Amino acid sequence: MGRIFISAAHGGKEAGGTDPGSIAGGTTEAKEMILLRDLTVAELRSRNFEVLAVPDDLSAAQTIAWINSRARATDVAVEIHSDAANSPTVRGASVFYIANNNQRKNNAELLLVGLLRRVPQLPNRGVKPDTDSGLGSLKFCRQTAIASLLVQVGFLSSPEDRALLQTRRRDFALGIADGLASWSRVIDPSPGTPPEPNYDPISININGQNYPEKGVLINGNAYIPIDLVDRLRIDLSKAPDVRRITYRQIVYIKAIELRDFHVAITWDSATRTVNLRSILTVCSAQIDRILSNGNTSEVQLQLFLRNNNENALVNFPDLPKLYREEAAIEGINHDISFCQMCIETGFLRFGGEIKPGQNNFAGLGTIGGGAEAASFKSARLGVRAHIQHLKAYASLEPLVQEEVDPRFRFVTRGIAPLIDQLSGRWSADLEYGAKITAMVKRLYESAGML
Repeated sequence: MGRIFISAAHGGKEAGGTDPGSIAGGTTEAKEMILLRDLTVAELRSRNFEVLAVPDDLSAAQTIAWINSRARATDVAVEIHSDAANSPTVRGASVFYIANNNQRKNNAELLLVGLLRRVPQLPNRGVKPDTDSGLGSLKFCRQTAIASLLVQVGFLSSPEDRALLQTRRRDFALGIADGLASWSRVIDPSPGTPPEPNYDPISININGQNYPEKGVLINGNAYIPIDLVDRLRIDLSKAPDVRRITYRQIVYIKAIELRDFHVAITWDSATRTVNLRSILTVCSAQIDRILSNGNTSEVQLQLFLRNNNENALVNFPDLPKLYREEAAIEGINHDISFCQMCIETGFLRFGGEIKPGQNNFAGLGTIGGGAEAASFKSARLGVRAHIQHLKAYASLEPLVQEEVDPRFRFVTRGIAPLIDQLSGRWSADLEYGAKITAMVKRLYESAGML
């Protein structure tokens, strides 16, 4: 039976010490996750599983390297997280798996079912591909050499989830242990030393054309030969974390890694074919430029909202139209501004300090040091203020319409023409720009543009 690696994550570990991660209710993510991890390890060992607990003083990269240096083909790995949100009403558990891997999705469902059976009071947020995470990918799911999952056991910022975690910690541990036991048996149903790898071949299709060389399927992930990457003129030197493996004297990489180079990846299980589709309608050089043209239609924006929140357009039925119109007037990319709105409002769920009636879709503040966020008389004015604030950051050009953004004049004009340059400025989050970019890619994939 394969071994189980368990890591307790806490917002980002720093080598030589433990980052507390998120802090709420007089406790920290680090404390809660380490306690939960230790109980889970003890429970699994009592069931005769061989478990390796990752040291707590390792960075995220060191954690992955620690696992990879010890892992065997039939081992599995899980990282235990708690989440945090601006609103204390957001709660529940979810499990993330590497995108386009149905085998890993099934494993994630086993783990989540195990947890929720023991703690049914915990809302079910479902299993999700790592492309649905804030940054559009998760290194623990992508770079760990063995089958791996990341479990979010609840929201530390939620008083209900926090109370459950602290008063029923053993039930959480039992649930995770149940799920891991089920998953481990699926991965390695037979005892003994695993044979040398003999990976199944798969077909490769690029933009509708069959590629003559075969890929291989490893741990449910599609791998493609490195020469195909060269033919696509993709420079992997800009992605040093991409793992390479050698199989029968050929170097392969995970196909999903090409998503960061504006290539959409899908898997056809019926024909055992990995489909790669390069950008067709989106200029990759413009994808992160705030002062540029958007690419999506009003209908595509509507569908994206509904697919992520079925009630999103109840209160704001014209919002996609407003973003396209207001952004066009000022020369701002409506795809970027719309995706920023999705992040700031949680796909129009709000739930934090800003209420729907404020028509504030971008977390805009007021002037004079007031505690409340800005309010606008209509959805159109709220969108207009958002667009104007983006223009303040991205351009030196004057506004076309009358100024409605209360903080327009406080921005150093033109200091952030690219999405990433909003990080630490629009939001204190240093990964804010990366989250917007990941959301834009999700939008383009849903619209069939990637």
